Amino acid sequence: MTAVRRLLRRAPRTLPRPRTLRARLIAGLLVLLTVSCAAVGVAAVVELEHFLTGRVDQQLAEAGTRFPASLENTARPPDHDGDEHGDTRHQPAGTFGARLVDGTVTHAAVVPSGSGLAVRTVALTAHDRRALAALPADGRPHTVALASLDEYRVTAAWGLDGDVLVTGLPLEPVEAAVHRLELVAGVVFGIALALTGVAGVLWVRWSLRPLSRVAATATRVSELPLASGEVALPPRHPDYDPRSEVGRVAAAFDRMLGHVGDALGKRHASEERLRRFAADASHELRTPVASVRGHAELALLHPGPVPPEVTRALERIAAESSRMGEMVDEMLLLARLDAGRPLERRPVDLTRLVLDAVTDARAAGPGHRWTLDLAEEPVIVPGDAHRLHQVVANLLANARGHTPVGTEVTVTLAVDGRGAGGSTAVLSVHDSGPGVPAEVRPDVFERFTRAEHRRRAGASVSGGGAGLGLAIVAAVVEAHGGSVALDSRPGSTTFTVRLSTG
Repeated sequence: MTAVRRLLRRAPRTLPRPRTLRARLIAGLLVLLTVSCAAVGVAAVVELEHFLTGRVDQQLAEAGTRFPASLENTARPPDHDGDEHGDTRHQPAGTFGARLVDGTVTHAAVVPSGSGLAVRTVALTAHDRRALAALPADGRPHTVALASLDEYRVTAAWGLDGDVLVTGLPLEPVEAAVHRLELVAGVVFGIALALTGVAGVLWVRWSLRPLSRVAATATRVSELPLASGEVALPPRHPDYDPRSEVGRVAAAFDRMLGHVGDALGKRHASEERLRRFAADASHELRTPVASVRGHAELALLHPGPVPPEVTRALERIAAESSRMGEMVDEMLLLARLDAGRPLERRPVDLTRLVLDAVTDARAAGPGHRWTLDLAEEPVIVPGDAHRLHQVVANLLANARGHTPVGTEVTVTLAVDGRGAGGSTAVLSVHDSGPGVPAEVRPDVFERFTRAEHRRRAGASVSGGGAGLGLAIVAAVVEAHGGSVALDSRPGSTTFTVRLSTG
């Protein structure tokens, strides 16, 4: 019993459950129809069985005790083949009769089909005799199962001699009619369930067409890059019935897509205006900045005596104008990359490029320890050599400018052939500095992100950049179809760039 309970508790978990709304609706429809068909079938079977049993009881009442009473006459010897005489007039075939004296069966016979006046003696088992002896002599019908005759509907009544007379009619015709009804009902209901399932699938699919279109549209929208740039939303389908629940959902979704499309269009227009402004401003600033720098350098070349304060001011003007010129160039580069301007696509020897960049960084930061770990074979990637050199130079400048003197910086270049689209060049710049603060890491590749006040304790250079170096790294790498990532903690910071070699 415990095993059965355990199996019943486990059964609901193993049964498959429909996941989609369509499957749930169809499953619910079929379950309800199955329950309805089962209820109708059971009611029809029970009612038919009750009706036919009532007709048998009526026939028993009409037959009375004539047949079992005729079995009392034993003066005539039985016919050959074990038959004996009895009153079989107006008795249907299969009528059973028995006579009991003091609870003991003395005679038991049945009317065979086409038997004339002959009856057939029935050999009763001990169980049959006990069942007949247990019948109350109240004249009411009861059902008994006789081993040699199957189920019978019988009545028992007192005879004239103080004996008990039992009359019975077979229930086999009733059972046959009930079984046939069960078979017909099962076939008809099975066909009805199958047809209903097919029709239900078609009907539910037709009814949920707007919802399916909404789901398909939502899937396409979820696959669109909505972060930046111009976004073309999928077309809407206004052919829905606003009076239905599904139609209202589709209408609300279409209105939401309209609002999202308007918002994305306004955002894109704002980005375009800002991008054009940055590009135009950067382009226009290049000339005056260069002019200021040239005038300052020209003034420094004046042969006459110049007060030290003026010389210092001119030197600062030249330095700041040079720094401003670099910032303008960086902003102009970012604006061009944002506009999607294509870069050169030529084979670039990334190994030679890294060697040159580390040599320059070693000269600019002699207080750092520079280590190289290069692949045995030259690493060639398609791209813009000047921009890729700028990526490496910015990463090395970031490591040099944001770490104390004496920090070890390791540059590693390798080829990873495990990618699904071919081999990948992996460039990593690792330093043992204080690390990037946790609150800055999510925005480290954003423009004008600066963390010198937290990371620069004892840094090798004074002053800070404009916060565009890592933004240029991310933009150039993305324009080359690659990726850049940061892994930082106190004492270990690694920037990893991945570029396809194909």
